[in-house]
Amino acid sequence: MKTLARYLSLYAAMWRNSVTREMSFKLNFVLWIVVELLWFALQLVFMSVLYSHTDSIAGWSKWEVVMLVGCANFIQQLFTAFFLTNLTDISEHIRTGKLDFMLLLPVNTRFLVSLRKVDLGSYINSACALAVMAYAAWRLDFTPTAVQVAGFAVMALAGLTVHYSLMFLLVTTSFWTVRAQGVVYGYYNLFNIARLPDSAFPRGAFKAFFTFGLPMLLVSNVPVKVLLGKLGSPWEMAMLAGMAGACLGVSELVWRWSLRHYTSASS
Repeated sequence: MKTLARYLSLYAAMWRNSVTREMSFKLNFVLWIVVELLWFALQLVFMSVLYSHTDSIAGWSKWEVVMLVGCANFIQQLFTAFFLTNLTDISEHIRTGKLDFMLLLPVNTRFLVSLRKVDLGSYINSACALAVMAYAAWRLDFTPTAVQVAGFAVMALAGLTVHYSLMFLLVTTSFWTVRAQGVVYGYYNLFNIARLPDSAFPRGAFKAFFTFGLPMLLVSNVPVKVLLGKLGSPWEMAMLAGMAGACLGVSELVWRWSLRHYTSASS
């Protein structure tokens, strides 16, 4: 409990520092929120255009897909709020030697490099995504039960863990390539696949890869299916939870192996 309290205290201090930094550039803070909301709105408009020509896509109605897009954006914005800036900074920490200093601190280095900064604007955008999901539920005349909401929260957390673990795994290439921002942002752009119903994709190599290799089709589809009662099998929940645990474990092993081969920026 003392260790947990210590890390919560450290995170609170990093949170306060992030608030101070964000408020130093208020216009940039507001503009970034606006840009993200506009991109979210464009995704919703795109789906509206599709459904102006059909009533259903692979068994998903318009407002069910709107809920799916909202869920995908909710998980993406939470990932951005907690992790994106920190993960993209790791290659700079390695290149400039800041990682050497972090390794000397009496705190878990992965905790520090993963959560050092907070993107406050993304919390606002994630709240907007939840509001869109609530509106979609209202249009569907659907009120989820407490069990469905709890299941959604657990599966959304598992999806967030998958995204964090896979991108952290990609970032470890910085120990050899020095700069890995291109790889990181390339993965981030693949988030767009998560806003599409998995049943819309025919069986084949593409669907298999984005289900088991890079499980983009699981991270938002499974939480929404739990919420809407569209889950075909409980194995989908087990698969997402298993993928989250496996990705987190592999990323930790690769991180430790990378640190053992790290010889500092001055070498």
